[in-house]
Amino acid sequence: MIKFFVSIALIALLSFIFGLFLPWWSIAVAAFVVSLLIHQRPVVAFFAGFLALLLLWGGLAWYIDMANDSILSARVAGILPLHGSSVALLIVTGVIGALVGGGGSLTAAFLRK
Repeated sequence: MIKFFVSIALIALLSFIFGLFLPWWSIAVAAFVVSLLIHQRPVVAFFAGFLALLLLWGGLAWYIDMANDSILSARVAGILPLHGSSVALLIVTGVIGALVGGGGSLTAAFLRK
C-alpha cells in the first residue's frame, strides 16, 4: 500500500517536472520510469499512473481555468462536442492525461514480468 502512494507521488512530481521542459507525452515516460523502479502488479501500477496523472492534469487544468474565470475553457468546450461545459472539458483533460500515465505504468509493469 505504501508503494502505491509513493508511486503516485513520484509519478505526479516527475510528470510535472518533465512537463516544464519536455513535450506533453513525456508524462508517459515519467510513469514508465517510476513503475519500472517500483515493482507492482500490473493492475496496481496502472491505477497508480492513472490516479497520479488524473490528479495532476485535472488539478493543473482546474487551476488554469480558475485563473482566467473559465473564459478559455468555455470557448474550447463550445468548439468541441461538450455543449460549452467547462467542467466536462476539465474532466476530459484529466482523463486523457490519466490514460496516458496509466498506459506508461502498465507498460513498465508488464516489461518487468
